[in-house]
This record gives sequence, C-alpha cells and structure tokens, in this order.
Amino acid sequence: MRRVVVTGLGMINSVGNDKESSFKAICDGECGIDTITIFDPENYAVKIAGEVKDFDPATVMAPKEVKKADRFIHLGLKAAQEAMLDANLPEDTDYERFGISAGSGIGGLPSIEKNSVIIETRGPRRISPFFIPGALVNMLGGFVSIAHGTKGPNLSSVTACAAGTHAISEAMKTIMCNGAEKMLVVAAESAITGAGIGGFAAMKALSTNNENPKGASRPFDANRDGFVMGEGAAALVLEEYESALARGANIYGEIIGFGESGDANHITTPSLDGPARAMKAAYKMAGEPKIDYVNAHGTSTPINDKNETAAVKELLGENVAPMSSIKGQIGHCLRCSWWNRSCSMFNGYERWYFTSNY
Repeated sequence: MRRVVVTGLGMINSVGNDKESSFKAICDGECGIDTITIFDPENYAVKIAGEVKDFDPATVMAPKEVKKADRFIHLGLKAAQEAMLDANLPEDTDYERFGISAGSGIGGLPSIEKNSVIIETRGPRRISPFFIPGALVNMLGGFVSIAHGTKGPNLSSVTACAAGTHAISEAMKTIMCNGAEKMLVVAAESAITGAGIGGFAAMKALSTNNENPKGASRPFDANRDGFVMGEGAAALVLEEYESALARGANIYGEIIGFGESGDANHITTPSLDGPARAMKAAYKMAGEPKIDYVNAHGTSTPINDKNETAAVKELLGENVAPMSSIKGQIGHCLRCSWWNRSCSMFNGYERWYFTSNY
C-alpha cells in the first residue's frame, strides 16, 4: 500500500481565523465561547456558542457569489485556501490526479432555516434559486474543487460528529489505492442558528451555563453538563509519500492507520463496543505504536466523556497517554470526531492515526 503524508494545513474557528493564530490561542488556553451574536438568543434556554469572529466571506469568494453558498461553505473555502497555500504546490501539479474529500455533519442549516421562514411568510415563489445548491453538504467539495481546479475524485462524508474523520480516511484510502496522488480534505460546519441551538437544547445535549461561557464546555470535568455549539472548518492536503518527498514538500506527519465502526446501539447514546473497536483497528493498522498524546472527542457531555475514557483505557490500560479535547476552547464543531494522534517521530515528523465511530 502507498504511504500517505500531510503537507498542508488550514483552519478557522472561534479562537483564530488561520492555523497560526488558532494553534497559538489553543496553546495559550484561550477560549472562544461567548454569548451568541449570530441571532438573538433571548428566548432560548441556551445562549452561548463558539462563533467565528471577524470573517468576511468576500475574502474567499467574489462578493456577488457569496449569497450563492451557505456559511459552512464560506468557512470551508477559507480553510481549504490556507491549506493549499501552505502545501506550496509546484506549477506542474497534475490536478486531474488531485481530489477532494469533504465532510459536514449537517451542512447548510442557516440556509434551510432562512428559506423555511420565507416559505411560511412570503410564499414558495420567493425561495432563493441558490438555496439547494448552496446548502447541500456535497457542495462544500464542489465549491472547493471549482476554486482550486481539482479534477480528481470528489467525495463527501455526512456522518454527524465523525464526518471530518471519515473524510480523512476516505482520502487516505483513495491515495493508498492509487485513485489520486493528492487529496484536499476539508470539513466545515456552521449550525449556530435558532433551529440548531433550539434542536440540540431540546435533546438536553447542550450546556446551560450561560452565566459562565468560558467555563461552560468542560470535557472530562466531573461537573460537565453538556456540549457547547461551535462552528469552523479545517483542511489538510494529503499526498503520496514518495511524491511529496521528491518535490521537497514540508511533511507535517504521516497517517499510519485508521479505524471505523458502528455500535448499532442507540442514535445518541454510545456503547463502549463501537469506539473501542474503532480504536483497536486503527492501533493495529498503525503497528501498535507508542502513543504520546490522545486528542479526544471529549464533547463535555456526561455520557460521551465517561464512555470515551473507558474505551481508551480498554485499548491502552490504566497507563493512558496525556489526553485532552480542544472543545473546551472552541466548542463542538460537530463534524470532527475521534482523533487519536500518535506522536511517534519518524524521519523528523510525526506519525498520526485516526479513528471514527458512528
């Protein structure tokens, strides 16, 4: 099988609008969660979220095109643009062998909500002609492909919290099986709307700690009371190892394994079996490496954090590597799930593996 490495990174979230500022803010312990401003939360039980701030979609799309795409696509384009620039691709890149693997848990919820209101208040003839093509999850990959001229496989994963991780594994499989030389992976979500916040609040899934936004998302804390909605996007450029080496690419890491599973248990309550099998599969594929750090799903919900901890302990025993979740700082962006990162050094860069359970 062909080896797969990471040569480009991009991100935007509630603590930063690019990878450098985001990473610094996370390392500095900053928190981007605050009172919602995207809509008026006055009548909602939950009034807090991790919003992306000071982002102008006209920086990634022509101003007249912005209204043709939902906010999650705007955010995805921003992360993808940064990752592509970061990869420093040569002029002779074969874009027919360059694909897209996109992921989103919900997609264009703001557009769906807006046009539903229009139907009820102004009638069906006033629906925007850009509604459907601007809200579909697969159009994230479509818009990104058009923006960068990639003509290889264009894949989409829509698997709730595991969507971003599935997008990585699908891209990895494509390169491993010689379906492409390079894949741009992008995951994006923007569901901070009345329907999004109200819907998850009705499920009793969200924290109601409105008086203390910065302390509301508390992964693995004994007093955690639910997750906090976040929004944002992340992107990776994946390449076949020999090709990346030959062009002198900056290699951030090598993806050495992944695991996927379904627990066939309950739509919102996970079992131990599902995540444990995904982790074991990824660990085995990776060659059972030494694990220096685990970046957990860590949603800050009572059930998930307890179950995930048990699954990690089943894999690694009681001597678990340091583990944390950045959802305490950026909220739950919905499309990124189990990301177990092995930091075993290999030829001067990191080796990673990913697991997803849906």
